[in-house]
Amino acid sequence: MTIMNNENKSLTMLVNAIDQFSEWTGRCISWLTLGMVVVTFIIVVMRYLFNVGNVALQESVVYMHSFVFLLGAAYTLKHDGHVRVDIFYRPLSEKGKAIVNLIGNLVLLMPVSIFILWMSWDYVAASWSIFEGSQESGGIPARFILKSALIAMPAMMILQGIAEFLRDILVLSGKAHLVQEEHVL
Repeated sequence: MTIMNNENKSLTMLVNAIDQFSEWTGRCISWLTLGMVVVTFIIVVMRYLFNVGNVALQESVVYMHSFVFLLGAAYTLKHDGHVRVDIFYRPLSEKGKAIVNLIGNLVLLMPVSIFILWMSWDYVAASWSIFEGSQESGGIPARFILKSALIAMPAMMILQGIAEFLRDILVLSGKAHLVQEEHVL
């Protein structure tokens, strides 16, 4: 009995730690949406009031937009915000939902995330090897950092996928209440 309680406690602690990481990164990344609005406003004012353009500022909006979508994906997964067909899922019991989530995690989320990570690795490594910068004169000289998000996104999705998998295991074993009880952010 004690071993099972220790296993449940360990699983719960791991789920909570991953959840807190995803929560923290998601909240930090969300500030980039405000940054996009402010920088876009500055670009418009510079362009139409002062007839001045700035390639680096324009590229920064693309960088921020990319980071929001790529690095915010694990936060969205944590909050169950990804698109799903809800016709059959919505009326299921918690255990039924856990089974569907487990299957989706093992059949879709993990394989796709691993594939993206695998396919992106050489592409990102090549960018880092030459410290790739913008192709535009006056652009951001650190495109390799932007491309690194192609590695960070699937890694973070795999990490949050592990938390979701373990949470579903706890639901199926009747121990889901442990995660909510210990979760503090």
